[in-house]
Amino acid sequence: MFVKALGTGGAELRPLEPWQAGEFFAHMERGREFIGQHIGFADAAGDLESARRLLQGYADKAASDTGRIFGIWLEDELVGGVLFRVMDIPQGRAEVGCWLEPAATGRGLVTQASKVLIDWAIRERGVHRVEWLVSSANAPSIAVARRLGMTRDGVLRSYFSHRGVRQDLEVWSVLAPEWES
Repeated sequence: MFVKALGTGGAELRPLEPWQAGEFFAHMERGREFIGQHIGFADAAGDLESARRLLQGYADKAASDTGRIFGIWLEDELVGGVLFRVMDIPQGRAEVGCWLEPAATGRGLVTQASKVLIDWAIRERGVHRVEWLVSSANAPSIAVARRLGMTRDGVLRSYFSHRGVRQDLEVWSVLAPEWES
């Protein structure tokens, strides 16, 4: 296991594993409505067993090299995370995602953690394209994509339904040569 410091405020990035399902579920309970405004992740971890299944799914993805999930801890409390929702190493493509509970916003934690993941994917794994898919209504997440130096590739109009409402999906990306420069 590794621990990566995020800035100077005592925040850490660590792998998030199935044995931490209780802590993950408690975190989701604290931030469920805030997190769930734009992403289905909060709804997918509606109880302890579904939280465990979600984390096990990412453990399985890590074992098959198709995804990974990491938690962001602040003062030893899980407050959010970042993940590779999709990793297609043969195609050189990965999709980064994130979430954060309200108490941890405004500290740059997601931006810092995402930089760690993108840097690893490009420099260590040879990924050529890293994507960021986000609801057009999710302004904070779009701001992170901009801070990461991503380019908005386009908008998929009325692409998905979230909590019964059709949503536009923005596609942002950064290519390896852009990241390295």
